[in-house]
Amino acid sequence: MREGAEAMKCPVIDLDNKSAGDIDLADEVFAVAPRPDIVQRVVLWQLARRRAGTHKTKGRSEVTGTTAKVWAQKGGGRARHGSRKANLFRGGGVTFGPQPRSHETNLPKKIRRLGLRSALSAMQADGRLVVLDQAQVAEPKTAALAGRLKALGWSNTLIIDGAAPDENFRLAASNIPGIDILPGVGANVYDILRHDLLVLTRQGVAALEARCK
Repeated sequence: MREGAEAMKCPVIDLDNKSAGDIDLADEVFAVAPRPDIVQRVVLWQLARRRAGTHKTKGRSEVTGTTAKVWAQKGGGRARHGSRKANLFRGGGVTFGPQPRSHETNLPKKIRRLGLRSALSAMQADGRLVVLDQAQVAEPKTAALAGRLKALGWSNTLIIDGAAPDENFRLAASNIPGIDILPGVGANVYDILRHDLLVLTRQGVAALEARCK
């Protein structure tokens, strides 16, 4: 958190739902005015970047077909055609069809940061943000971790840790439906908003506040 920035107190719990003290959340990151328009722009930008852009149809020059004159130029009462590869015929080329391209658009970093702050603030305002002391387990046992998360009432949950999530915790949670884990650098608006609950570790809070400066 930046020096001189206002902060709000937030309780911290551990995986056994016991109190682990408090943490200061910067108001400039977790209490900004809602900007649904900015959030929408960031989500659309993210989804556009995820598109493969491999859609493709064959044009007239790419399909197989004869270029022999289809029928006589005159006297048949039909339109003039000189190739079976025209788009009017079955199996002909597609006119102005989709071609491989990138759907990526440009979005200023300032807008991206504002979108992330807006998403974090919305989760905090809705009471859907929880701060966890640390996301660590001794062994990568899915059943044991699933029981602890069920006791906490966490189902459709995104957990954001610091630079690198604990490997045992990541392995144990990888087979639990609805539980996703991201490092602080991977936190994004789309994944935050599509989960019912956002869980940040202490290191995750620090990483997000550093990103949103």
